[in-house]
Amino acid sequence: IYAESAIVMEASTGTILYNKDMDMVTYPASITKIMTALVTLEHCSLDEVVTYSYYATHSIEAGSSSIGTTEGEELTVEESLYALLLESANECGNGLAEHVAGSIDAFVEMMNEKARDIGMKQTHFSNPSGLDEEDEGNLSTVKEMAILYRYCCQNPLFNQIVKTKEYKRLDGKGYWHNKNRLLKEYPYCVGGKTGYTKKAKRTLITRAIKKQVDLIIVTFNCGNDFEFH
Repeated sequence: IYAESAIVMEASTGTILYNKDMDMVTYPASITKIMTALVTLEHCSLDEVVTYSYYATHSIEAGSSSIGTTEGEELTVEESLYALLLESANECGNGLAEHVAGSIDAFVEMMNEKARDIGMKQTHFSNPSGLDEEDEGNLSTVKEMAILYRYCCQNPLFNQIVKTKEYKRLDGKGYWHNKNRLLKEYPYCVGGKTGYTKKAKRTLITRAIKKQVDLIIVTFNCGNDFEFH
């Protein structure tokens, strides 16, 4: 593989089957949203209503992934999580953060506390979306993101969301589609998360199950692209 760093982890035991520079600290991009979803799921009910602020909808980087949420718009936590993990909507990361913790900064503290609790010693989150920042950005390793994903797999709601190919909005205004092409192209894929920023290049987490083999694969810096995720 030509990814700069990578890991294959057996999900049930955490056994590392393959690694390439698995402890190299770099940018995970939108894989960050996995932690955003985890913290939200542990503190909210799906039917709670998220009211999107001006800051949540207007502070994201121009051209980055969005579902076009406007100031004052209301979505449930469920809708927001599906938009976050399927469409990689950056404003939904902000909206969920403000809903859960009152502010994005307070939510980021919760993200980092959770990371420490589950053994992510080299990881630091600075926003709920994974978008690049000029100074202190989101940093992690493929090993620690595999640890995070393995932890998330214990949550049935998380597993349901990440394996969903298409989600119909509760208000009937259309569908959100999962950007993870492996769900359509590889029959054993049961979820994951894509990512891309200029600094991170392409990142990816994939989980695949075939018979009794359950694997989590994480790759960082897999080349360039013109889209933000």
